[in-house]
Amino acid sequence: MNRAIANQVADAILYEGYMLYPYRPSAIKNRQRWSFGILYPPRYPEVVSGTERCLMHSEVLLESLGRTGVQIQLRFLHLQARRVEKSADPSDAQHQAGNFQPVSSLVVGNDRFESWDEGVERSVAFDVTALAAPQQLVFRFPASSESELLRDPTGQLAGVVRRTQHEITGTISVTSKELERGLYKLAIEIANSTTLPRNQCDRNSALLRSLVSAHTILTARDGNFVSLLDPPETLRVAAAGCRSDGNFPVLVGTAPERDMLLCSPIILYDYPQIAPESANAFYDATEMDEMLTLRVLTLSDEEKDAMRLADDHVRNLLERTEQSAREQLSRTHGTIRNLRPEGEKLGEPGD
Repeated sequence: MNRAIANQVADAILYEGYMLYPYRPSAIKNRQRWSFGILYPPRYPEVVSGTERCLMHSEVLLESLGRTGVQIQLRFLHLQARRVEKSADPSDAQHQAGNFQPVSSLVVGNDRFESWDEGVERSVAFDVTALAAPQQLVFRFPASSESELLRDPTGQLAGVVRRTQHEITGTISVTSKELERGLYKLAIEIANSTTLPRNQCDRNSALLRSLVSAHTILTARDGNFVSLLDPPETLRVAAAGCRSDGNFPVLVGTAPERDMLLCSPIILYDYPQIAPESANAFYDATEMDEMLTLRVLTLSDEEKDAMRLADDHVRNLLERTEQSAREQLSRTHGTIRNLRPEGEKLGEPGD
């Protein structure tokens, strides 16, 4: 088992598309985020119409080597709305809610505050010890809210930053069937059961009650998973009978180990890995690290300030890039994976 490799890949999935270059909240491409692995509340109109989904279904094959058990780890982002409001009457010492007006950004003294949706990592672990019996785990993350008053250098009330998270509830359901002696077919269903108020059925309200970038890591004890991409000849029919909706199960870790599976909302191959030359998480799989490093370095001071205001993830991206740019560029530029003699074809020795 190589949990470190699996976690690296899973983290890349968790934050894929979190913020795209030029890494500013005001950029058009960052005004509608989140593209992969979204499990919306079941009452969301797009779910009702069948356009979007509220559950993720995975079917995998597991070879038992004895007292086999499986740990299912669900991971997703729980969005936290950060909203900035401007004081309509700075002299009002009571700072009542009615005296604040929502704004996209607010400058107070030398600081600028932006409205933004922050991602908070969530994880739920479910240990399945008896493969023969259906099992279910109910999970819940409660609502939360906090407010921060903003005052200018003279002490006058300038505004407020409100951070709000809505409650999220869901279930992990597992059933199994023994196809032949020692071979099980596991069906795993992740469902968002969060209530969506009838007067808040727009996408933004639904996202705040959604499982974003949802995926699962399956870890077998005394057992091996079967590759669904390249199964053994004797198990091809059984592998073809596995159905997965909203995810693509692949083996993760170090080949040829088969004790871990990643059910990813993004199409991957077995044993995916993060390139060893990649030092930073740029959240943008459509671009090369070298190109993004250069682009970040050429941003103006004003643009970098806008990055810092987004949230901790984006601010850390900027700081890591500035601190390690020279090393990052030297590692990525001109990297060669392997060499073969001239004329040698792919698949031949030395490949």
